This record gives sequence, structure tokens and C-alpha cells, in this order.
Amino acid sequence: MIPLGELSVRPRLATHHPDRHQPYHPTPPRRVHPTPALPLAPGTSDPRSEASSILASESPQRRPVLSAKMGNTTSTVLDNIVQGSNFDREEVDRLRKRFMKLDKDNSGTIERDEFLSLPQISSNPLATRMIAIFDEDGGGDVDFQEFVSGLSAFSSKGNKEQKLQFAFKVYDIDRDGYISNGELFIVLKMMVGSNLKDQQLQQIVDKTIMEADLDKDGKISFEEFTKMVETTDVSMSMTLDQF
Repeated sequence: MIPLGELSVRPRLATHHPDRHQPYHPTPPRRVHPTPALPLAPGTSDPRSEASSILASESPQRRPVLSAKMGNTTSTVLDNIVQGSNFDREEVDRLRKRFMKLDKDNSGTIERDEFLSLPQISSNPLATRMIAIFDEDGGGDVDFQEFVSGLSAFSSKGNKEQKLQFAFKVYDIDRDGYISNGELFIVLKMMVGSNLKDQQLQQIVDKTIMEADLDKDGKISFEEFTKMVETTDVSMSMTLDQF
């Protein structure tokens, strides 16, 4: 995802982290860290690798139907899902088959544990944030419409703002429309693990907030976030070629 700083360490692969936290308020350190740069992080922090893992995952056998809830999905329902996404009907049908394979208990939804049971997903340091974004209603699981909606931003037909909105949501943990100091610390901590001391990481966070916070309200709005990453090729970094 878009770490607001080029960290010269390889992120530790975390398997779990709570989705919602109280802001982190350590003793303010001296702001002596170099100004962070703003490229998309490679490797495990790339949202495409997470989305690709979701699409490529397989279960031992294909279920004949998704569930009582999804097995009776009508053509009209699928058409409505298509209209609300960046996918065509054929792509949505393929995504439905992927959804079936992830829905191991045939409940019609994908629970957090079903996502995290896949090694290629659980090893991603931002796995829990990705799942939280897919879970639009905060119900603790992901239904098919949420599944399609979450992946829609990665379509080549998705526009730059849709992709930036998804990236912003990774950091906006409490969904209030802003990235706070504490939220930025939490997400970057997921990526770097123990490779940086908390005080070092807090220095990066404080410096980033100071640089990005144009209206000086102590947090980063979506508009400020967009300005920070305006030189980043978001389309290439958040686009999957196949679904």
C-alpha cells in the first residue's frame, strides 16, 4: 500500500493485528528524521499482491453452489452487481466462482478466519486492513457484493480517484475521513514490525503529518493525501490485469 515514507527495511510478515485501535500517543520525540518520500511500497505491502492472492486462492474442491444465500443468485442480482462495479458480467461470474472457493463453510459470506486461513493472505502485513475495507458494513464478514466492490478498485477500468480512495482507507482505520497520527503509526507499524523502534517510527509519522497537513488540523484529509501521492503512478500500482 502507500506507506507515507520510504522505509529502508523489509516489512515483517504479520499474521494478525486488530482492525481498530485507539490513537498512539508516545512521548513526542525530536523531529530529526529525514522527510519521507512517497512511493508505493513493493513486495508484501503492495495491494495488488493481496488482491492477487484472494483471486488465486483455491479450495480442495469446487462447491456446486455458493450457499443457500448465494446459490440462488439470480441474473438480475448479478446484473445489479455488475452495474455497481468496474467489471463486466463475465468477470463477475468468474469472481463468483472465486468467492465460492473462499467460502469454505458455504455460509454465503467470507469470514475473517477464512481469509486468514490462506497462507498467501495471512502472511501479508496489511491483511487485516484489506479485510476490514472489504467489509463495508462492518459486520465481521464479506458478502459477494462487498467482495466485488472491494476488488473493483483494482480493475483496469477503475479511475485514479477510486484507487486513491482504496489506498486512503487502508490508513483511515476509524473511517472518519481522516488519517490521524495514531492511525498512520499503526499501519506503518504493521509493515515494519520490529525493524524500527517505536520512537524512530513515531518520528517518521510526525514528520509526515507535518509535511502533509496543509490546513494544520493535525490530521490528513483525502485531499491532502491525494496531493502527497500525486507523483505516484497509482494506476499501475493498483491495477490487476486479470480477474
